[in-house]
Order: sequence, then structure tokens, then C-alpha cells
Amino acid sequence: MLFTREVLERVVSGDVDLAFRSWRRPQVISGTHLRTAVGVIAVGEVEAVTEQEITEDEAHRAGFSTRSRLLDGLRRGEDRRIYRIGIRFHGADPRARLRTQDALSAQELAEVAGQLARIDARSRRGPWTARVLSLIADHPAVRAGDLAALAGRERLPFKADVRKLKEHGLTESLETGYRLSPRGVAVLAHLTRGQD
Repeated sequence: MLFTREVLERVVSGDVDLAFRSWRRPQVISGTHLRTAVGVIAVGEVEAVTEQEITEDEAHRAGFSTRSRLLDGLRRGEDRRIYRIGIRFHGADPRARLRTQDALSAQELAEVAGQLARIDARSRRGPWTARVLSLIADHPAVRAGDLAALAGRERLPFKADVRKLKEHGLTESLETGYRLSPRGVAVLAHLTRGQD
């Protein structure tokens, strides 16, 4: 589920606690936690509803000024249903704290290097983690498609790889492109020293 930054901020403040989506089948289930730009959003009840069941109050709770604006924004199609989804702010993204942890001991650096080595070992294309970290370090805030081209990769698989690094707190998404987190800088320096 995608949300605008404005809606996400209103979820954090508690002003928005519902979302409506038109899907062929539900894309989230109750109990799911979504990582977003502002932190983790918890998904509550997910229920199929008709247009007639959506109230003006619910439209406001979903961040719309009117019910008609909400309905105008929904995709149409006989194969689609409208879903009302309860949402709430769950807390900070745990990766945000991890990204700032750059005073790593030799053992911690070795553990992260080992995790990356295991990711590389599972890759059909061979080792890539250090190369992508270096590419991001050398080209911060560059569009993902342009970085992928520099790496000789397709954009979507490249972005999936960057997400794997993000899970380890090594990269941060920017409005455009990425940058290394403080932790990523420390880990890349460790990996580079290991190659010397």
C-alpha cells in the first residue's frame, strides 16, 4: 500500500486511521506491518464494502475533504472491490536506529560482513553487495534507474538488491536515489580494508 507523505504524517498524528483501496483481491491482511517513510504502519481490519457503505466521516478519517473525492480517486472495474482498511501508527522503523549505529566493534563488523557474504553466496550473479554499496557511496542521490544502468542491471532487480542492503541498515532512501547510512559507511570501509 502506498501513501502520500501528507497522509503518512496524518496517520502518525492520529488524524487518519482509515484507508480505502479498490483491488481485485486484498493486498494486505489484518495484523500486517508496513514500513513507510515515517515509520511502521499497522494494518487493522480489512473489509470489503460498497460505495454506499462509505460515510462522509470515514472519508475524513481517510484523509479526504469529502466522500466524493475519495470515491473519485478509486479505480473502477467490474473485477474490483472496495476495501476499508484500518490503519494506525505502530512506531519508528527499527532500521532507522540501526542505520545510525556506526561505532561497530571488530566483531560486529565481521558479523555484518558475514551476512553480506551469505547474501553474495546465494546470488546467481555472484558477489554484488560491496559493489552496490560502493556505487551508492560514489553516486548519492542518483536515480535508481541511472544507478542500475551504471551497474549494468535492470532497474527493478537493482532496487530489490538495494532493499536487501536497507534491511541491514546500510542504505537510506532519498527523495531521489539513495545514500549510505552512517552504518553503511563504516561497513563499506571495513569491506574495502579487507580487500587491500
